[in-house]
Amino acid sequence: MEKFFVEFNEYEPKYIQISNNIKKLINEKRISGGEKLPTIRALAKFLAVNNDTIVSCYKRLVSDGYAVQKVGSGTYVKKRDMISFFKREYSREIKSMISSKDENIIDFTGESNREVIFPIDEFKEVINKVLDRDGAEALINQESLGYMKLRETINEAFWQGSLDIDDLLIVSGAQQGIDIASKAMLNINDNVIVEKPTYTGALSVFKWRRANVFQVPIEEDGINIEQFEKILKKHKIKFFYTMSYFHNPTGISYSWEKKLKILELAQIYDFYIIEDDYLSELIYDDNIQHEPFKKLDVYDRVVYIKSFSKVFLPGIRLGYIINPKFFRDAMMSSKVNTDIATSTLMQRSLEMYIKEGYWKGYISFLKNEYKMRYDLMKRLLEEELKEYVTFIDPKGGLTFYIKLKNKEINSEELFYRLKERKLYITPGSIFYTGTDEGNYSFRLRYSQVKEEDIRRGINIIKEELIKCRI
Repeated sequence: MEKFFVEFNEYEPKYIQISNNIKKLINEKRISGGEKLPTIRALAKFLAVNNDTIVSCYKRLVSDGYAVQKVGSGTYVKKRDMISFFKREYSREIKSMISSKDENIIDFTGESNREVIFPIDEFKEVINKVLDRDGAEALINQESLGYMKLRETINEAFWQGSLDIDDLLIVSGAQQGIDIASKAMLNINDNVIVEKPTYTGALSVFKWRRANVFQVPIEEDGINIEQFEKILKKHKIKFFYTMSYFHNPTGISYSWEKKLKILELAQIYDFYIIEDDYLSELIYDDNIQHEPFKKLDVYDRVVYIKSFSKVFLPGIRLGYIINPKFFRDAMMSSKVNTDIATSTLMQRSLEMYIKEGYWKGYISFLKNEYKMRYDLMKRLLEEELKEYVTFIDPKGGLTFYIKLKNKEINSEELFYRLKERKLYITPGSIFYTGTDEGNYSFRLRYSQVKEEDIRRGINIIKEELIKCRI
């Protein structure tokens, strides 16, 4: 019974404090699935509270999916896969948050569109120009591999005309790009390597293709090369999936040296690299150069995927893939089979937006806007939370990956506490599979948070962490 003891604070209702403690015991596996919880009367007597407090506590555990009540028998811990369960719970809570119209919500997950930083009038003008120029053709004509002029403009604007245009395909965002590449390259039981942690959308695709997924820990400048090569020596690897800039969730960017080493290993061990170039437009440190794996690839080993959705309007689902020549035909077939054609009006509008210089000006504006938020959040983390957390400075992107110094509370429990205060974070466990790693880390994304709410949000997090120490 001693493990159920709670030292009550004055900030929260007692039934919430008791339920939070029981959740912590369950998450830490100090209470097993199927185990019976103390009777209402026994726990109320032990904690010196009235029976109604325990009744409310147990109802909360049931509603949050941690317990089940059996008539005439009592309350039992629910049997479940804890990691999968929380991911489902997190998804449900985020959907609810996105649909909420409560203006007091602080979204540090970045999943909502509470603040759209985009020159709508400017883009509307571009769309009108396209419709005036192309008429009905802008709405009717379809090219399955992508609007040719957009492909040519991407080649000229971002790759100085160095690409074979047949190797560049337009897709509906990075997620579709990963799916198309996987369909083209993977067979059942093929082996792939990913970073640990990594983007859950990519993991879902690889598992759906029934691939065997090996994970390699990520360090401050990229994956652990020693562990990476050990896997390469033991297993035939089809490809390595990586986010080379501002990795999701850790914010890490690869060093030039590790990029070259991985490219060399790809040639030696005959595997390919799927490079998800994530948010590289948002580099805030002049010492970081944009040299993706693809730019350094002399072996034609890199599948390069770029989405415009993260820095453009999220609703405009556009991106592109650059293929190695070996997979050109397979990628084309996969693209056609996956998606007959991507929105032709949006492709034509994006092409004009890039070609006429709007894109360059918009990215410059966006970098200035987000850098102010980045600087503010970094300063607040260093000044207000240094006693409680550590983090690696990403020097760009839209997120900070936070690690809790102490184990008074895990990030899933912190998520629920913060949710009660209308603040949402992304616990690190979301980015891992089949492991308890990430339980004491979380991601903060500031793209949907104004500066005054960043200040308020960091203060709320600090208050909750202080409560855990009282």
